[in-house]
Amino acid sequence: MIATDQQGWAQAKLRADVGGADIAYVDIAGTVNPGERPALVLVHGFTDTSRSFSLMAPHLEGHRLIIPDLRGHGASPAGRGGLSPADFAADIAGLIEALRLRRPVLVGHSLGSMVAIETAAAHPNLLSGLVVLAGTLRPEFADDHPMVTGVGGLRDPISSADPFYDYWHACEAEVSPEFLMMAAREASAMPAALWRAILEQVRRTDLTASARALRVPTLIIGGGRDPLFDATHQQRLRDEIAGAAFVSAENRGHNPHWEDPALVARAIATHFELRAPRAVA
Repeated sequence: MIATDQQGWAQAKLRADVGGADIAYVDIAGTVNPGERPALVLVHGFTDTSRSFSLMAPHLEGHRLIIPDLRGHGASPAGRGGLSPADFAADIAGLIEALRLRRPVLVGHSLGSMVAIETAAAHPNLLSGLVVLAGTLRPEFADDHPMVTGVGGLRDPISSADPFYDYWHACEAEVSPEFLMMAAREASAMPAALWRAILEQVRRTDLTASARALRVPTLIIGGGRDPLFDATHQQRLRDEIAGAAFVSAENRGHNPHWEDPALVARAIATHFELRAPRAVA
């Protein structure tokens, strides 16, 4: 199955022209009441690719999954467009329209959650649901934050064995070594200048107004031990997104969909009344 084949993941990507941007994506066909159940569009975090959701995909078997590479990540070239969450959101909205998806549920992780919030705020009739996974409204990374100093210290060519990944890909549960190796290789293919350019855009972002404007059913999922966006960030999301539900992934860090993909899939399926996902051994 594509969703569990780490070696074959990159070869499975399709491409779409979205307003002049070349966006790569994986399309996993759905079998649960096709045409009636919403597709899920899954948006990865900073320096990740669509592979970020490969561990969770088997737990959503039967549902159509559209999993793009954000511009500048994976197989989607940076092009000449902007690199802010709002710019990425325009690409995601364009992809949803290009693929003629009927009001999908949009799931975003970390940077992807910021992109998802921007998408939902700017296009209130485009989605049927929103999932904010390990997200934030205001990252508030100080100059001495480990993320800022770590990215600032990267030099091309970035090694997939760089010690920074011990921090950046740290998990609170055992995760497939093959998956982590492939994720580090793909992140390392991004030039260091691109890492820094995107990070600077993220550091400037404040999504408070966008969060207050949301009118789509929203589920917030936070890692109980998330070192990047902790309980303070999670509470701010809960305070500003009216009517949002909240699920805590206890004893999980910044990547709950890697550390406990079954829990995250189950929370999404339950909240949006999708068919219960098949158990995966």
